[in-house]
Amino acid sequence: SLKMASDSPESLMALCTDYCLRNLEGTLCYLLDNETLRLHPDIFLPSEICDKLVNEYVELVKTDSIFEPHESFFTLFSDPRSTRLARIHLREHIVQDQDLEAIRKQDLIELYLTNCEKLTAKSLQTLVSFSHTLISLSLFGCCNIFYEEENPGGCEDDCLVNPTRQVLVKDFTFEGFSRLRILNLGRLIEGVNVETLLRPLASLAALDLSGIQLNDVGFLTQWKDSLVSLVLYNMDLSEEHIQVIAQLRKLRHLDISRDHLSSYYKFKLTRRVLNLFVENLVNLTSLDISGHTMLENCTIPSMEEKMGQTSIEPAKSSIAPFRGLKRPLQFLGLFETSLCRLTHIPAYKVSGDKNEEQVLNAIEAYTEHRPEITSRAINLLFDIARIERCSQLLRALQLVITALKCHKDDKNIQVTGSAALFYLTNSEYRMEQSVKLRRQVIQVVLNGMESYQEVTVQRNCCLTLCNFSIPEELEFQYRRVNELLLNILNQSRQDESIQRIAVHLCNALVCQVDNDHKEAVGKMGFVMTMLKLIQKKLADKTCDQVMEFSWSALWNITDETPDNCEMFLNYSGMKLFLECLKEFPEKQELHRNMLGLLGNVAEVKELRPQLMTSQFISVFSNLLESKADGIEVSYNACGVLSHIMFDGPEAWGICEPHREEVVKRMWAAIQSWDINSRRNINYRSFEPILRLLPQGISPVSQHWATWALYNLVSVYPDKYCPLLIKEGGIPLLKDMIKMASARQETKEMAR
Repeated sequence: SLKMASDSPESLMALCTDYCLRNLEGTLCYLLDNETLRLHPDIFLPSEICDKLVNEYVELVKTDSIFEPHESFFTLFSDPRSTRLARIHLREHIVQDQDLEAIRKQDLIELYLTNCEKLTAKSLQTLVSFSHTLISLSLFGCCNIFYEEENPGGCEDDCLVNPTRQVLVKDFTFEGFSRLRILNLGRLIEGVNVETLLRPLASLAALDLSGIQLNDVGFLTQWKDSLVSLVLYNMDLSEEHIQVIAQLRKLRHLDISRDHLSSYYKFKLTRRVLNLFVENLVNLTSLDISGHTMLENCTIPSMEEKMGQTSIEPAKSSIAPFRGLKRPLQFLGLFETSLCRLTHIPAYKVSGDKNEEQVLNAIEAYTEHRPEITSRAINLLFDIARIERCSQLLRALQLVITALKCHKDDKNIQVTGSAALFYLTNSEYRMEQSVKLRRQVIQVVLNGMESYQEVTVQRNCCLTLCNFSIPEELEFQYRRVNELLLNILNQSRQDESIQRIAVHLCNALVCQVDNDHKEAVGKMGFVMTMLKLIQKKLADKTCDQVMEFSWSALWNITDETPDNCEMFLNYSGMKLFLECLKEFPEKQELHRNMLGLLGNVAEVKELRPQLMTSQFISVFSNLLESKADGIEVSYNACGVLSHIMFDGPEAWGICEPHREEVVKRMWAAIQSWDINSRRNINYRSFEPILRLLPQGISPVSQHWATWALYNLVSVYPDKYCPLLIKEGGIPLLKDMIKMASARQETKEMAR
C-alpha cells in the first residue's frame, strides 16, 4: 500500500489548495491599498477547505523556501460567515499573537500549537474565545505563552532604560473549557501550577505532560474514570507516581519513557512496577518505557527464551511481567532499553534498536515531539542502510523526509537525516522509487542546503544529489539548485571535498540542457564563479579534478550560448587559458576542455575579432600538431581556426603568422587524423559545422567541416545520421559537390 500511496498523483483538493495559496491574489483575494489581503466578497468556504488552506499554508511557509508568507493571511479567516475553521495545526515562529487574535470568532474544535515560541499571554486570552467549542488543544513547546510583558512606569523614556520585563501569568486556568477532552502541555514553562490550571476540566481523556517535572501527581485521580491516555515523558518518577498511575484504570495508552541522555534520573524500573501496571491497567493497548534502566532482571531464563518461533503471545513473553497481559499490546516502546533485544515480545509494534522494523517504529513514534530521540534512531537507520540492505525502503525514505521537514533547524537531525538519504537513494534502491518520492527527496535536500551552512550537511546533501540523473531529475528545481551550488563555490573558505562535488554537479547541470537554462545560469554568475576557481587553482599550481571540471563546465555552458561566451572573454578567460596552457603543458584532458570551450567562442561571429591576435593564432596553430587526447585537441584547434578563416583574408588583421602558412598547417593536421577515430565529444546540433559548407572563401574550413561530419556519421551512425538529415545537411553537401572552389578530396568525402 505504501508503494501505491507514493505513486498516486496528488488529489485535486491538494493541487487546488497549493495553487490558491501560491496565487492568493489571483484566486481568493484582492489587495487592499496595495498591502492588505482581503477575501473577495462572494467567497464562502466550509471548514473542510479552510482547515486545509491554513494547515497547508503553515506547511509551505515551513518547508518551501520560495513561498512568501503574508502578514495578513490569518485575517482572511476572521469572519465565520464566509470562512469556517474547525481543526488547525500551527507551528513555530509562523504564528504570532495577532494571528490567533484574527481568528478568535471561529468555533474551533481542534487547535494544535506546536513550538510556537512567539505566542505570549495575549494568546491565552484569545484561547478563552474558543473555550465553548474546543475539544482538543496542544500548547506543546509554546514556552512564552504564560509570559506577559510588564512595562514598569509606562513612560516612554523609562522604557529605554528599563525594557519590558517578562512576567509569569499565575491566574489563568481552563475554567469554562467545558468540552476540552484532549490536552498537550508538553515542555510547559516551570512555575505554572499544573494542578490549578487543570482543576476546572471535568472529564479529560488524554493528557500529555512531557518534559514537566511534577513531584505530586495525585490530582490526576480526579479523571480516573475518563483518562485513557497519559504521557509523562522525561518526568522523574517515584513510588508515589506509580501508585497514582495504577489507579487510572481506564488507561489505554501510558508513556513513561525518557531520554536516557538528558539528565540524571533516580527512578529505576522494576519487575514489581511492570506487574502493577499489567494487573491494574487491564485496558492497556500501548505502553512506552523507552530509555529506562531495569533495576532487576525481568526476563525469563535464556534456555526457554531462545526456544521456538518468535511469538507475540503473552503466554510465551520473554519479559516475565507481560505474561499476565490478556492480549498482545498494539505498541510497546523499548527504544534504548535492553529488553528490545529479546526474542518474544508481546506487541504488534515495538520501538527499539534491534532491527530495521524497530528502528522505523521509533522514528515514526517520536519524530513530531522528540527530535533528540529521533536523531539517534535515524543514526541507527543510517547504519542499516549503509551496511545491510533496507527491506522497507519506501517507509524508511518517507519517515526520514518527514523528520527533515519537521525539524528544519535541528542540526542533529539534518546531519543524520541527510546522511541516511544518501544511502537510501543510491542506485540499488532506484527501481523502487517513484518520481514523486524522488522529488520530495530533492526538495528536503535543497532545504537542508539552504538552512545549513554546516560542512557535514552540505557535503551529505551534495553527495545525495549525485544519486540522481542530472540534469533530468533536477530540472523542476533548476534555478534553485544552481543558486545553491554557486553559493557553496563562492564561499571564501572551502572544504576541498565539497568543492569537488559541487563543481561536478554544476558541470552535469549545464550538460545537455536547453539554451535558455544556460543563459539563466550564466546570469547567476556561473562563468565568473568557474573562472575564480580556475584562478585559485592556478595560483596554487594544481591541476586537479576541480580545475578540469571547471573548464568542462565552461565548455558546456558556452555551447551555442553567445552571451556566456562573451562573459568568458570579458572576465579575462583568454588570459587564464594561456596561463593554464603554459603551467600544465602535459595535461591532455585539460587541453581538450579548454579548446572545446574556445571552439564555442569561435562560433560567435561578433567575438572572433577578439581571438585575432598574433599570440592566440600562434598558440592555436601550434596546437594543431598536438597528439593530446587522441585527435581532440588538434581537432578543436582546427575548428577554432576554421571559423576564423571563414571570415576571409580581410579579417586577418595580423602580420605574423601568415594566413597561408596557417592554412597549410591546417591541411596537414586534418590529413594526419584517422577517419575512424572514436570521439570524446557530444554534438547536440550540427548547425555551426554546416555553416562552413556553402562558401568558397576558405576551402580548408569546408574540408574540416566535411571531415567532422563524415567521421561522426560513420563512427556513430545511429546517433548522427538522423541529426544530419533533420538539420538539412544533405542538400548542403550535394550543392558543395558542384562548387568549383571546393577541393577534390573534400568532394570525395562529401559524396
